[in-house]
Amino acid sequence: MAEYGFRRWIITITVIVASLLELIDTTIVNVALPNIMGNLGATLEDANWIVTGYAVANVIILPMSGWLGDRFGRKNYFLTSIIVFTIASFLCGNAHTLSELIAFRLLQGLAGGGLISTAQAILLETWPPAEVGMATALFGLGAVVGPTVGPTIGGFITDNINWQWIFYVNIPVGAIAAFCVTTFVKESPRYGKGKRIDWWGILFLAIAVGSLQVVLEKGEDKDWFSTWYIALLTATTVIGVIAFVWRETIIDYPIVNFKILRHRSFSIGIFTSFVLGVALYGSTFIFPVFCQNLLGFTAQQTGLILLPGGLATIACMPFVGNLLKKGFPAQIMSAVGFTLFFVFCYMLFSSTLESGTSDFFWPLIIRGVGMALLFVPLTTLAIADLKGPEIGQGTGLNNMMRQLGGSFGIAIMTTIIHIKSSINRAILLENINPYDPAYVARNQGLIQNFQSKGAAPSVAQSMANAAMEGIVTKQTMLTTYNSVYLLIGFFTLLCIPLIFLQKFKKGNAPMPVDAH
Repeated sequence: MAEYGFRRWIITITVIVASLLELIDTTIVNVALPNIMGNLGATLEDANWIVTGYAVANVIILPMSGWLGDRFGRKNYFLTSIIVFTIASFLCGNAHTLSELIAFRLLQGLAGGGLISTAQAILLETWPPAEVGMATALFGLGAVVGPTVGPTIGGFITDNINWQWIFYVNIPVGAIAAFCVTTFVKESPRYGKGKRIDWWGILFLAIAVGSLQVVLEKGEDKDWFSTWYIALLTATTVIGVIAFVWRETIIDYPIVNFKILRHRSFSIGIFTSFVLGVALYGSTFIFPVFCQNLLGFTAQQTGLILLPGGLATIACMPFVGNLLKKGFPAQIMSAVGFTLFFVFCYMLFSSTLESGTSDFFWPLIIRGVGMALLFVPLTTLAIADLKGPEIGQGTGLNNMMRQLGGSFGIAIMTTIIHIKSSINRAILLENINPYDPAYVARNQGLIQNFQSKGAAPSVAQSMANAAMEGIVTKQTMLTTYNSVYLLIGFFTLLCIPLIFLQKFKKGNAPMPVDAH
């Protein structure tokens, strides 16, 4: 039932803030890992499970969130997710061993998966059918900005307080959100009440999606299939997916209702959401690494560089939502968004080791505008034909595909960087020989520079070799990162034709949502 006035806005702010808790926590821990390792005496490989465990639990629960909301009521499920997430945040901050922290992050991930999709479903029910675009735009603020500002917030808290507070800050926010949900959000119909629980479906889903997420998170670090457990989990993923799809298509009470794929807009929409995840999380992953490892920026400096792009997204979201409300075709906006994202990638393709903060301002502004033009229209197109209980199922699957897109994107980009850097290094080393005039001149200049500072000839030669190795390494990574940017850009362009396979809405016809 749509709400109006103050109640609508307090519900909107509440669900956006609650979903932001989950979205920020997806990336906020990354920059704090070195401090956590030192405090808990863990290796980097072990500490990475703090991130991986959260992502695995999160992606397992996402496709089930629609079913859980239908069975227990969206308000009850959402409130429970907030409370469990808040308690888990306290436990994470109070953890004394790495095993405790990983276990509590798993709990936090399970609760977080219930926050994001249920928040979107509640928002869609709170706003009138004619204003679905605006509701999606407001929700998109958190979905796009959260992963961007997470590392910045994490870096600030870690540098100025301590790593425990990246978890403790969730407690007051979670408490306020829980109070507002209890007070203002109305319960939705329990479509799944009284139906049998598909325990086999839950098991197969957990095995399939959980195994896939671990493969994507750990594959590159473990050299993919040369590691036995990565190969085993890959096989488990394939078997789990087949078993899950088979199970869900033969029973009357599925955890995930694949019948919603009969809607062409939704089927295409979850794929474009996957692409959005690749673009959003992939660019968020590469850019900070590029800035910090090659240009020497700190985590806070990198976050401040990203901030204008995030503000551009925030500024454009209501404008995009208003255009959708007036009947402007979502397909055209999405096509423009993908094109702007390509422009962003192409501009970064020209980055150099002398690039400064001013060189990234306009590319990131263009990315910010492009993200607003992508998230809102793509999500609106995907859910356009869903009704009743299909809304919860659809938002869960759509968010899972975006999350998996991010995991796939990061895994693929990491692998490409590994392979491409070896190729680029080999190409550059072809010019490091005594017969290349440019190399000889540069090498002699380095030797003379070190000798002028008092180094002996043999020491100066060793120092020049080390300096040349550093130059080659930086140039190798620069050309590698630049080529990955261009690859992401072309990948997004290839998806534009798919958008126009989705149905156009005539005039200002409202997109159907659940109206109880």
